[in-house]
Amino acid sequence: MNIAYLLIGGNLGDRSALLEQAISRIASYCGNINKTSSVYESDAWGSSLQPQYLNQALELSTTFDAAELLTITKSIEIELGRVRSEQYAARTMDIDILYFNDVIINTASLTIPHPRISERKFVLVPMNEIAKTHFDPVIKMTVKEMLDVCRDKLNVHMVL
Repeated sequence: MNIAYLLIGGNLGDRSALLEQAISRIASYCGNINKTSSVYESDAWGSSLQPQYLNQALELSTTFDAAELLTITKSIEIELGRVRSEQYAARTMDIDILYFNDVIINTASLTIPHPRISERKFVLVPMNEIAKTHFDPVIKMTVKEMLDVCRDKLNVHMVL
């Protein structure tokens, strides 16, 4: 059994309902969701002109490998109305694989741990709630340690 940490979120449509639908599909298609963080709201990364995001971190047990999990999560995004236009564009749903077991993967289609985790409070705050002692094999720090030194000024607050 593999353990993956995911971050789900979006800033278009009925954000809360879309999070619930994403969780339901992940549980149906991918495996068992062991833990879920609270739901957090934050400004859009890199653009104050977009609507605010809702994000949630999940711990998932899965029999799929990382590449298979990526394929499935991308199909869930499309089911939930995701249209890829440009990087950092507003979206109905984004599902990122943050960690997969303790492996480091660098391929053309997948990088694990997800790059820039240590720079983004909207990732670290919900992750800290469910996996504060998880060790990042690239940064060589726990989630809590990364959050403690994160310079990101983005306001991230719990809503649910």
